[in-house]
Amino acid sequence: MPKLRTMARHALPHVVEGTVLPIGIFYLALWLAGFWGAVAASLAFSWAAIGFRLGTRRPIPGLLLVGSLGLTVRAAVALLNNSPFVYFLQPTLGTFALAAAFLFSVPAGRPLAAKLAADFLPMPDWFGDHPAIRRFFIRITILWAGVQLANAALALWLLLNEPITVFLALKTGLTALTMGGAIVVSTFWFRVVVRRHGLAPAQAG
Repeated sequence: MPKLRTMARHALPHVVEGTVLPIGIFYLALWLAGFWGAVAASLAFSWAAIGFRLGTRRPIPGLLLVGSLGLTVRAAVALLNNSPFVYFLQPTLGTFALAAAFLFSVPAGRPLAAKLAADFLPMPDWFGDHPAIRRFFIRITILWAGVQLANAALALWLLLNEPITVFLALKTGLTALTMGGAIVVSTFWFRVVVRRHGLAPAQAG
């Protein structure tokens, strides 16, 4: 089980490149060139980053690729409708869908949190099949369903009631706060369960 600091150090550059920089560029261009200029600037940066990695034969992070494709689809749909509202509505609807996926994965017996955790922290079968770990992933999946639902509902309310600039600022800050809090709670809860049931990290190797 790698330390949280090691995982963060590995993931942070990809998060910055695939998420933070495109959002920052969008905000800056929104102020300088308006909405469509901001859309074009964020798209240009994302695809330029992919082009640079292809040109230098470096691997393309999944977060960068998925983010670029998502931005492209959002921009195309918004352009067809000539509507900034549609551009910002799409990720909100996606968050509602993600909340539903978390929630419905529990009765299906495949809690989504367990699947996502395995992508960051490879676990042997005996560890994931332990009753305490299974209960943990069921409960944490329900927690994340609630977090995503709250984020989506808040974003929709802000989008319907606030100017775009206010919507962007509040949504970004509140989403970072709730997601960060959920990550901290999930990590702490996981460590408590592992220690309480004697599932030491050394045993998981």
